[in-house]
Amino acid sequence: MLDLFFSKAKLMQAINTSMKAVPTRTSLPILECLLLEAKNGIVTVMANDMEMAIRSETGGTIISEGTVALDAKLFSDIIRNLPEDEIHIKVDSNLQVEITSADAYFTMSGKNGDDFIGMPSISKGIPVVISQLTLKEIIEQTIFSIAANENNKMMTGELFEIKGNTLRVAALDGHRIAIRYSVMNNRESIDPVSVIVPGKTLNDLSRIITGDASKMVNIYIGKNHILFAFEGTTLVSRLIEGEYFRIDQMITSNYETKLVFNRKRLLNCIERSVILVRESDKKPLILNIKNGSVTLSLTSIIGSMKEEIEVEKEGSNLMIGFNPRFLIDALRAINDETVTLYLTNSRAPGFIRDEEGTYIYLILPVNFVTR
Repeated sequence: MLDLFFSKAKLMQAINTSMKAVPTRTSLPILECLLLEAKNGIVTVMANDMEMAIRSETGGTIISEGTVALDAKLFSDIIRNLPEDEIHIKVDSNLQVEITSADAYFTMSGKNGDDFIGMPSISKGIPVVISQLTLKEIIEQTIFSIAANENNKMMTGELFEIKGNTLRVAALDGHRIAIRYSVMNNRESIDPVSVIVPGKTLNDLSRIITGDASKMVNIYIGKNHILFAFEGTTLVSRLIEGEYFRIDQMITSNYETKLVFNRKRLLNCIERSVILVRESDKKPLILNIKNGSVTLSLTSIIGSMKEEIEVEKEGSNLMIGFNPRFLIDALRAINDETVTLYLTNSRAPGFIRDEEGTYIYLILPVNFVTR
């Protein structure tokens, strides 16, 4: 039936990639498997949890083509612990699997590969082309703003919106918004499109792609699914249904106060403040803006802190409070030496954005009591 020789390193890479689509709990035992397939001279490993499917090509010498479904955890554990790089896998007509490497010999039972639920089909038009480095950065610099719970399904995903040659990615959780803009590498124009991609999909994708600036990802967007193709790997994910929030209505270019900080100096100060904040506490960090300096202060049941830092200021003096962890997330996502914070009043959102228009971070203020 199936008879293959593998490099352990290449097979393990394909297994690790595909394992991200193996469900932790399922009522369908076949989905707890990886599909090993040799067809048309290509060997692939695939997993599908019905929300996301991943297929990864791996190098191998095919003696006999075929398919078999293998318990994902057991198969992964066996391959990982084999002693040598060369592996021989043979499956007989009764779906009994033999795995050999040097003097190590394992057997396990397989399942009929025809019972495995295949990858959803998606019509491929003109792809969105973007480098792995850019896509990885976009995800990592926005994903922290999605909602942790599923009370509002759309908040657990990110908006992928294409207009002209620009990709906009946005995430929000009701208290903050993170937006990144990127110019695509397309040579052909793409019709405008707007979809919501699950946050879990994007988290897994960011762990798979290498972050190499010279290697591209082709993204195909269908009616119900999105497909990411790169370096012999195909990831297809179901989209979240619905119309995303009208974030353009939440963003304004008006402000009363403009502050330019040294990013690292501000970040270090805020990180010191959260030493006094327990995980369950919601203590605001208060920014008291006067003339050429900002005093940051925080008081909790553990203690209090106060620190003054220099700032370039335009506009009115102001006192405003923010969740310090939201500021930390935004500042860690930015690579610039300086950051600019735009404020209107103590009850209106604060905006961190750059002059080039590559990112916007909106953070709602929190109420506080002065003493």
